[in-house]
Amino acid sequence: MKLGIEGKRALVLAGGGGLGAAIAASLAAEGAIVIVSDIDSASANAAARGITEAEGNAFPLQWNIADRSLLQERLKSCMDLAGGPIDILINNTGGPPPGPATGVSAEAWIRHFESMVLSVISISDAVLAGMRKNGWGRIITSTSSGIITPIPNLALSNSLRSALVGWSKTLAGEVGADGVTVNVVVPGRIATARIAELDEKKAMREGRTVEAIRAESTASIPLKRYGKPAEYAQAVTFLASDVASYITGSVIRVDGGLVPSV
Repeated sequence: MKLGIEGKRALVLAGGGGLGAAIAASLAAEGAIVIVSDIDSASANAAARGITEAEGNAFPLQWNIADRSLLQERLKSCMDLAGGPIDILINNTGGPPPGPATGVSAEAWIRHFESMVLSVISISDAVLAGMRKNGWGRIITSTSSGIITPIPNLALSNSLRSALVGWSKTLAGEVGADGVTVNVVVPGRIATARIAELDEKKAMREGRTVEAIRAESTASIPLKRYGKPAEYAQAVTFLASDVASYITGSVIRVDGGLVPSV
């Protein structure tokens, strides 16, 4: 199947590792020109280098997306590096620390709202003008299964990522006639450093071994294993493609059947 994104310009936020790096590599493998953005320059450089070594086309960009004063400067850098306006935006952010819904300071809520929600909305708004002008665009936001079934002890993530679902659905209705699709992708237990960290913290909190936590988690997944980052990335790449042009305003799960609701 020809995905039709060869030469399209893609910006992947938090692309230096985990799901972001896998998505960047997958898009580049289909011929997209990829800007690998990350708060950590070394991670962005390493991910972009891995893509170019695989004969893909990628450029690293250090960017703390929580600092909105950098927005116009960094987007200009994206356009200069990619050779034009962004066609595909992958909204991907790091997760907040685990914790309960109570006792979280207002300052923490505001800080993570700015880094996880407001940054995504601001960047999306900024790239939309070029997409609408060209009559083609993809905005894909990676979230968490907590938006469907809230995950215990991840109150910040459950709440803030849910806000992006309402925003995404609303935006899809506003820009669909311009050839821009807007979708949300939900990962289940994908084997990344973030999931390893959460497993380790849960093990410490419950006084159990990491192996026991992982075995319990795996048993709850119908496919009986954690997903691979590449499997998640391929689903995102499909949504970014030309052949997925009639999919918008949707929430797509890539979870091995983990989420119990229909």
